[in-house]
Amino acid sequence: MRNFETIRRHIKASGFHIKMEDEDVLCIELSLEQGTRHQAIFLSELDDDDGRPYLRVSTAVAPTTGLDARRALVFNWESRVGYLGIGDLDGVPYLQLCENRPYDGLDPAEVDRLVLEIGGLGDRMERMMSAGGDLL
Repeated sequence: MRNFETIRRHIKASGFHIKMEDEDVLCIELSLEQGTRHQAIFLSELDDDDGRPYLRVSTAVAPTTGLDARRALVFNWESRVGYLGIGDLDGVPYLQLCENRPYDGLDPAEVDRLVLEIGGLGDRMERMMSAGGDLL
């Protein structure tokens, strides 16, 4: 996978439910637990300091209001996949679960795995932090 357009074509061909599509971002809705839960996954491109392109896969977990920063930092320390950050979602700061991967060596199976892993883990974290709620 060389660029964001190859990612876009792969996502479309794979049958993921695309909720929003822009030039440099895709939003996929994952249906989890036999359709009883849903998780929005965002795919976008970013460049490192050398200009090397990366794919970012992210999902909103919880609003930052009342967030226990210690728990978030412990998760970051213990996590083998993904990291937590704060990003804006419709003007509201949200805790986001993210993973960045360079396009070099990224193949379709890895893209699918990232979407499913970040989506599933994000949904579990969302449920834990929102007393079982589902933001989407």
